[in-house]
Amino acid sequence: MATKVPTLYEWLGGAEPLSQLIDRFYQKVPADPLLAPLFAGMSPDHFRHVAIFLAEVLGGPADYTAHHGGHANMIRHHLGKGITDQQRKRWATLLLETADELNLPADPEFRSALVAYLEWGSRLAVINSALPADAPVEQAPMPAWSWGVPGGPYQPDAPEASGDSKV
Repeated sequence: MATKVPTLYEWLGGAEPLSQLIDRFYQKVPADPLLAPLFAGMSPDHFRHVAIFLAEVLGGPADYTAHHGGHANMIRHHLGKGITDQQRKRWATLLLETADELNLPADPEFRSALVAYLEWGSRLAVINSALPADAPVEQAPMPAWSWGVPGGPYQPDAPEASGDSKV
């Protein structure tokens, strides 16, 4: 019988660990000389919205699309921000360091998928942030990130009920 492959959202533990990751990350941002200017003056709702967005991207509930305008709205939030590649790299690095600090799953399959999304998404943010703040944004489908090449987490086969092991 085939094992159901969990979504990335399920594998990391769902809403609570994801919210903790985003909350802790944004607690660090004001002390970071590269990121602090970018996030200064943002609404406290920003952090909650990022967690809801990431949850949907990683296979969780479609709440960002249902209540916050979907991917097109996320793109609009980045327009005119002028995010630098240095800021992008620092954002991704600090988020991954925070994931380590909070003991989120560190298996290679999950982390490669997470890193891939952070690289892809942050590079799109840089591109979109270079556009004028009033640039029109067409509807954009919500990214749906998954395991990629590994196809799921490494889960060794459980020994047979009979106790026989296969080499």
